[in-house]
Amino acid sequence: MSFRIDGGQVVEAAVGEGGRGPFAEEALSAAGQGSLWATGHGRRVVLGEPECTGGCCGCLSVFMQRHGGIVEWSAWQVPVDAARPPTFHFDADQYDAELTRALTTFSP
Repeated sequence: MSFRIDGGQVVEAAVGEGGRGPFAEEALSAAGQGSLWATGHGRRVVLGEPECTGGCCGCLSVFMQRHGGIVEWSAWQVPVDAARPPTFHFDADQYDAELTRALTTFSP
């Protein structure tokens, strides 16, 4: 699974080609409670780790929260020597629609 924001690979850019992102089953839970679903209660979500594991060099994680009609990804934590992505703001309706689309096209 990959995350593209504005055409860029967010996870791969921070954890490298040999790294790994979240398990699709967790990120896109059919119950609608996967780690990518944003709510008014903010939380930190791990999006990936380098090939050597997060315990060695750190994980890529983001603080995710819904603010009314906006979903915000901010306060990034990145593996050692990785560039920190900027804060992203998404239209909440479009964000939910994209997660729903991904869920309907994902097959474990």
